[in-house]
Amino acid sequence: MSILAASTPPAWVEAACAGWRELLVDHANCEKKAASSALALIFAYPEDQALCAALSRLAREELRHFEQVSQLMRRLQVRFERQRPGRYASGLRALLRTHEPLRKLDLLLGAALIEARSCERLELLAPRLPEPLGGFYAGLARSEARHFELYLRFARAACLPEDPDAWRVRLAMLAAAEAALITAADPLLRFHSGPPSQRSAAALPA
Repeated sequence: MSILAASTPPAWVEAACAGWRELLVDHANCEKKAASSALALIFAYPEDQALCAALSRLAREELRHFEQVSQLMRRLQVRFERQRPGRYASGLRALLRTHEPLRKLDLLLGAALIEARSCERLELLAPRLPEPLGGFYAGLARSEARHFELYLRFARAACLPEDPDAWRVRLAMLAAAEAALITAADPLLRFHSGPPSQRSAAALPA
């Protein structure tokens, strides 16, 4: 995706294909988190009616994706399990500014990067995974592309009139940090993790 500062390392793709069961559990969690994030923005900015209307639709779509992933897990006999959260989301959140109106801009740009990374990884995995998982991921990739474009559009609108291009500079900074998170070795395999460390690679399910 054009807003990403780095591509997913091939080592992550290999690990994700080998550990697709663990990844599918995290994918279900990601869809719930995506819906929750959209709802949180609706509560945070109720005065932005256009944003709230768009994110209401997006939240419903993310929950539908969660239902679809859950159905696929049952079909493939993958059990739900509690997972330790990865470092990706917390690493991005730590960089977001907390004062308005810059907080709103950062939240939207952060969401755009997460959706863009999801799209990129779904596109990488789709041709590598057997059916029905491969076809399902190919379809989801198209949705994630629309989602990141939506968040980016509202991020542009959130800029102050005197600095309409502020989003470009801030996006570059956040994208560089996001790229560092997904290229550094990671002890956990997650949908938004880095390539596995030797220890975590050895623990992947067959």
